Amino acid sequence: MTDWNIRLARPEDAEHMPAIEAAAGELFKTVPELASLDIYDDGWEPDELRQLIARGHCLVAEEGSKRIGFLASQPFGRELHIWELDVVPAHQGKGIGAALLRGAMIDAGNAGFAALTLTTFREIPWNAPFYAKLGFEEVTALDAHPRLAGELAVEADSGLPPSMRCAMIKFL
Repeated sequence: MTDWNIRLARPEDAEHMPAIEAAAGELFKTVPELASLDIYDDGWEPDELRQLIARGHCLVAEEGSKRIGFLASQPFGRELHIWELDVVPAHQGKGIGAALLRGAMIDAGNAGFAALTLTTFREIPWNAPFYAKLGFEEVTALDAHPRLAGELAVEADSGLPPSMRCAMIKFL
């Protein structure tokens, strides 16, 4: 039995999500290739998150009344794009991230989406390898996925190393 649960995000959750993102992001500073990058102050703002929450496909993990993780996503045609998946460090390794992702898969399938998409770090264990365990595949033909190619280009422009990034998809 777990002492946490997953639910649809509500507008008031947006105030808590940036702190969760910042805490989870600290782990990236332990990756030598990422430690010196100036990318850690550019997180989601509550107003941006409220807009995503209003679309009805964002999830929160909570323990009691404390938010401990979240998944923020946005519909693009027949795909649901995952913008952010974070769990506070003290609760990582307990299956919360996987539960959030499975919840998004169920929600997306029930809502009629054909696939889930995301961009992530290719070789960092809690990124692409984690998503691959849950059925995501790397998109290697980016010319067939211009939206994802565009997102990777925006990420490169913001300072993320393109050689370390990839787009992934999970067909439903």
